[in-house]
Amino acid sequence: MATNYFSNHSQSRFLPNSAPSSSQQQQPQQQPANPQPTPRSRLPSSKHFSTSVSSSLNADREHTSATQGSSSNGSTTIHPLKNTWVFWFRQHRAPGNKITNYEEGIKKISSLSSVESFWSLWTHLTPPSSLQPTTDYLVFHSGIRRPVWEDPLNITGGKWVIRLKKGVADRIWEDLVLAILGEQFDECRQPSDEVSDDNAVARNWEDSSDSGSDFPEICGCTLSVRQSEDILSLWNRVENDVKVRERIRDTMRRVLNLPTSTIMEYKTNNDSMNNDRSSFRNSAIDRTPYS
Repeated sequence: MATNYFSNHSQSRFLPNSAPSSSQQQQPQQQPANPQPTPRSRLPSSKHFSTSVSSSLNADREHTSATQGSSSNGSTTIHPLKNTWVFWFRQHRAPGNKITNYEEGIKKISSLSSVESFWSLWTHLTPPSSLQPTTDYLVFHSGIRRPVWEDPLNITGGKWVIRLKKGVADRIWEDLVLAILGEQFDECRQPSDEVSDDNAVARNWEDSSDSGSDFPEICGCTLSVRQSEDILSLWNRVENDVKVRERIRDTMRRVLNLPTSTIMEYKTNNDSMNNDRSSFRNSAIDRTPYS
């Protein structure tokens, strides 16, 4: 395990950890002209994420549909994402009462297919700096049924790992999620003429529910909040292509504006499954100079 943790970011673009001022709470919510529902609070009702997030998101979707239906003059525009992404959440139980099956604790929050649906969810989520250990946030492509190593679209891949000192994850996590949804890693994938017809991974993507879409090399990302550190990981789907891995590494450094001292590690999902049942232990440290 690396001992030098990246710590050169301090300014967060998340809301402050404390409760917002009354002026923030009283900001009007955009609602359909008729009828007018009772305004809802932007604050989550629990320490991690609101138990009313789903109903709130449904209300937002109903509002979006109503607005789209009544905006024949083009006054309202929805900004679709190139791919649909799914936000997941996992909180471990207290020490001594730990869930033995990792997948049992993963809960789906919502699918994101537009800029508007993303921000509708994001404003309900507690920033990482306010989460209790041990908690995971996960964002994965909708073609991935479950965000685990064994998923058919993850099994041949791996992940880049960055260990963060406590207190700096808010901005880094937001920047990474925005970079993924904004397809900043799109040019990292294998050119189509390099993918053989018998490539099982390519067929798996084509057979998924989003058939016909241009699937990315990036499967998703996770943030793992732990007692003494926060661990950021970026998952890709083909670990044995070194050039693709290096392009992902370099793009990650660029979009996150990482300092030259940042230590990056890589670990394949095959090693995680067959060696130590861990995403982060015994990962290989990347020592390529950062120019």
